[in-house]
Amino acid sequence: MPKDLPTPPLDSRTRIDTDQYADPGAVLQRLRGSAALSDADRAAITKRATRLVETLRRDTRPGLMEVFLAEYGLSTDEGVALMCLAEALLRVPDAATIDALIEDKIAPSDWSRHLGHAASPLVNASTWALLLTGRVLDGGAKPAHILRHAIRRVGEPVIRAAVGRAMRELGAQFVLGQDIDSAMRRARTQEAKGYTYSYDMLGEAAQTEPDAQRYFNAYTAAIDAIAKAAPHKDVRSNPGISVKLSALSARYDVLQADRAMADLMPRLGALARQAAASGIGLNVDAEEADRLGLSLDVIERVLDDPALAGWDGFGVVVQAYGLRAMHVIDWLDSTAARLGRRLMVRLVKGAYWDTEIKRAQTAGLAGYPVFTEKSATDISYIACARRLLAAAPRLYPQFATHNAQSAAAILHMADQDGVALDRFEFQRLHGMGAALHETLRTETGARCRIYAPVGAHRDLLAYLVRRLLENGANSSFVNQIVDGDVPAATVAADPFDAPKVAPLPTGCDLFAPTRQNAMGFDLRDAATTAALKAARAPFRHMRWTAEPQIACAAPFGQAEPVVSPSDLADVVGLVTTATPDTVAAAVAAARPWDAPPVARRAVLDRAADALEAAHP
Repeated sequence: MPKDLPTPPLDSRTRIDTDQYADPGAVLQRLRGSAALSDADRAAITKRATRLVETLRRDTRPGLMEVFLAEYGLSTDEGVALMCLAEALLRVPDAATIDALIEDKIAPSDWSRHLGHAASPLVNASTWALLLTGRVLDGGAKPAHILRHAIRRVGEPVIRAAVGRAMRELGAQFVLGQDIDSAMRRARTQEAKGYTYSYDMLGEAAQTEPDAQRYFNAYTAAIDAIAKAAPHKDVRSNPGISVKLSALSARYDVLQADRAMADLMPRLGALARQAAASGIGLNVDAEEADRLGLSLDVIERVLDDPALAGWDGFGVVVQAYGLRAMHVIDWLDSTAARLGRRLMVRLVKGAYWDTEIKRAQTAGLAGYPVFTEKSATDISYIACARRLLAAAPRLYPQFATHNAQSAAAILHMADQDGVALDRFEFQRLHGMGAALHETLRTETGARCRIYAPVGAHRDLLAYLVRRLLENGANSSFVNQIVDGDVPAATVAADPFDAPKVAPLPTGCDLFAPTRQNAMGFDLRDAATTAALKAARAPFRHMRWTAEPQIACAAPFGQAEPVVSPSDLADVVGLVTTATPDTVAAAVAAARPWDAPPVARRAVLDRAADALEAAHP
């Protein structure tokens, strides 16, 4: 290319592959510009959000989960103990270990300081139970130690059952029903008010092919059931379903991309065709960052199916905390334009933050694929929302948020850009954000959809822990909205004005200044693997040789070929092994005084010849 011509900009799909670990500061700066909000705009948004918070506190009652998280957030030892207990409870193999786990997590905590704080009788009753459990389990060198030990032995089965029941009750606040039929019956109350639903069949990643087939069958049955409650011609007015690609293939990994594609293409394609024939929407959930490129490859192939032409119900979830969120929206917009159809896009903040951070740190990676500051994620969300509203003719935005500031920004930008309220919708999780969304729906007439998990208790806890992690921090809107000591203006604060914080260390600086950490590589990152391939390229066809290095002539063993483990047809070189005679000669050369006279004389002669050649 001539030097006087500018380098053409990278297309959005290429940027998705190259920017997984982009400079977060540079990305955030671009997003601030993309949000295109003046000081006056931001002041108006914050004012509206503050009024929303004041209305929620004055006119509505918070839900059970908001109250629970306000009392047992992740800033408290007790909240962390409950989260650990919930996450681990169903993975424990036997009753004795469950008892030990409960004792470890419950007994050491100070439950009494939570008594009477919560507005919910159920939360207060739970606090009493935890307090009494902790006292029963707390032994130690006290006068009543023997009596308490006896009570503990008698009471352990009761405590075990009570804790299990408490976790089920807690989880039931997030799960609409044990199966799709019961969930749809329970949904009728909210549907009568004007809400729609998106059902998610609970279950984590498939570990085996039978797992994947079972999840596929569950999705198929759910679509059949949902279709019976989808009377509208407009897919936006009907209930829908959300699917996870990790549930449809046990090989959903970029390192096994070919096998994953072979699994996912026919299964997702079949589900999409079934949903299209039923007139309902189907959203592909977002998962970990290292799966993003592979998921888009699958989505693109499925969308090219001519059988889906004319169906506007295919949806994709975009996580705003990802550094590439805007690129994904750009790609979806260009894909919708190419296909001549409208796509649904659910914009969320992101549910795997802790996983992404820990993975990057344990691998020693130089950066993170997500923003590490909450305010940066909020800014990204607003910038992505602006982009979605601009693409409303081709994309149908589904704004999933429980945050009044985010909702106020969306309404302000929609009004500013002339986007009608029926061109997008708000979404919330079942069990959370009900008061905010009811206010949005009644005051503005905006469409509202509820994301409703469906499944048995055994499939619940991993989902529950993600929700606790996502919303349990002191800084979360869900936590602050219940805390009357936090001013409404603080709850609705403008993320663009958030103070800067020190970057989260990783890579070589993870343990600084104590010591330097080892640097790692993400072999699932396209940019990293491209760099490694480029560095290897000069040696791609080189044939290496390896043989014993000794200071004398000696017989060697036979040369054996070495093949690449990833390509058995690729001979990378030859290895010649040492024989006992080789070793004997090497020892003689190294220790000539120990060698037999004849061998010693031969070594000395070779040494003399070498000296004479070097100094003629």
